Amino acid sequence: MKLNLKNKFTKELPADLVIDNSRRQVKEACFSYVNPKQTKNPEILHVSEDMSSQIGISEADVDSETFTKVFTGNKVLENTTPYAMCYGGHQFGNWAGQLGDGRAINLFEVEHNDKHWAVQLKGAGETPYSRTADGLAVLRSSIREYLCSEAMFHLGVPTTRALSLGLSGDEVMRDMLYDGNQAFERGAIVCRVAPSFLRFGNFEIFAARKDHKTLKTLVDYTIRHHFPKIGTPSKENYIKFFAEVSKRTLEMIVHWQRVGFVHGVMNTDNMSILGLTIDFGPYGWLEGFDFGWTPNTTDKQHKRYRFGNQPNIGLWNLYQLANALYPLIEEVEPLEEVLENYKIDFEKKSLEMMCSKLGLMVNDDKDNELIQRLEDVLLLTETDMTIFFRNLSNFKLGDAGKGLQIVEDSFYVPNEVSDTIAQQWRDWFKSYDVRLIDESLSNTDRKERMNAVNPKYVLRNYMSQLAIDDANKGNYKLIDELFQVLKQPYAEQPEYEKWFAKRPDWARHKVGCSMLSCSS
Repeated sequence: MKLNLKNKFTKELPADLVIDNSRRQVKEACFSYVNPKQTKNPEILHVSEDMSSQIGISEADVDSETFTKVFTGNKVLENTTPYAMCYGGHQFGNWAGQLGDGRAINLFEVEHNDKHWAVQLKGAGETPYSRTADGLAVLRSSIREYLCSEAMFHLGVPTTRALSLGLSGDEVMRDMLYDGNQAFERGAIVCRVAPSFLRFGNFEIFAARKDHKTLKTLVDYTIRHHFPKIGTPSKENYIKFFAEVSKRTLEMIVHWQRVGFVHGVMNTDNMSILGLTIDFGPYGWLEGFDFGWTPNTTDKQHKRYRFGNQPNIGLWNLYQLANALYPLIEEVEPLEEVLENYKIDFEKKSLEMMCSKLGLMVNDDKDNELIQRLEDVLLLTETDMTIFFRNLSNFKLGDAGKGLQIVEDSFYVPNEVSDTIAQQWRDWFKSYDVRLIDESLSNTDRKERMNAVNPKYVLRNYMSQLAIDDANKGNYKLIDELFQVLKQPYAEQPEYEKWFAKRPDWARHKVGCSMLSCSS
């Protein structure tokens, strides 16, 4: 397996001088060297062929013993030095101090076809940042992370990627719902790939420790390699850097809102500096349209990371990043201007996104009101977001009287759509029909445009859980089936029509389908 290996991160940034792999506070260093844990009986369950080709791995390489060993952590490639990154973070609004890669180990960097990638294993053993944990991961959460990483990419959402899903052959003790019921689960390892895994927290930790020298070194490195168009590091360009991070963060979150994705744990240590979706833990897609929904049981009381609050949390997290960068800029006004622009741009981008979902291409001052009325009526009875918007593309000019019939499959309790609720729907469809008169697109062209932004297939939690249940019995076919379906989420794929369906009743309150924890 010949790769064009690079080591920019470890070569250009300060390393932890302590070599011992013991839990500790790591000072004045961006990373610590650490090797993955050897496992009992490693096995690769699935590989993303698209991702393997992106980093220069051939089909023959994928089938090799070397591939299995390297991407389960059982072999370190020659001339590479695996490491774990040091970072801090705000968790659920509170500063948590040093966190770091507690169960992620970066193997190496690679360049292929003029693209730079960092390659990382999740669940490959403890690091100096593991705190009280074991650095391992289980099959349950690893299947979810593997499938979701690639599903997000094919949806057109900025995201980290996944190369492979493997079994370690070891058993791992977990308390799935943090309720005192510990049990052994099958250990697993996901290989994650991204241009960089740097997070807001990588910068926060040095600002919190008043280590401005290392902070500047890291910011300069990040601009040089990941934001080269900004130019030579300077106070002015640090502001441009922050503005670009803010822009990318907003773009990512607007995409989340477009497809109904709820991250679940938007702590600052889970925010990519590149504006990529990172750390797929207790995430979920909206079933019923609900601004207040979060899949994370840990957040059940306050719902800080609920669907409708994600844009606000993005802004809150950017405030923390602004505080971290302030020592290099020493001016409040330009940072505040960037944050103010985030608010303005969100209103604009959100409106554009919702208009695209409705097939509205011509600007109209009343579109905000039309969208607000739609969101209000969507909340009157449980309405499947994915199915509603996908089927709405079948609405043709003059179909006002057929509107309810067109979207009826999206209602979880059809009997509730009567009397007052039905009338509100009819009123909205009349307004929508009138609004479409101003559009120049034909019904066919509008449907095509709408179907390009409203996915037919998303990774509903119950789908993942079915794959997990089968995998726990040694059957991995469903992992591949879902992987294949989600490679073309906007295509009709009639052979997979069974996955274009509302969440089944059995999944409404089932663990893993409606409620998830950070336990993985």
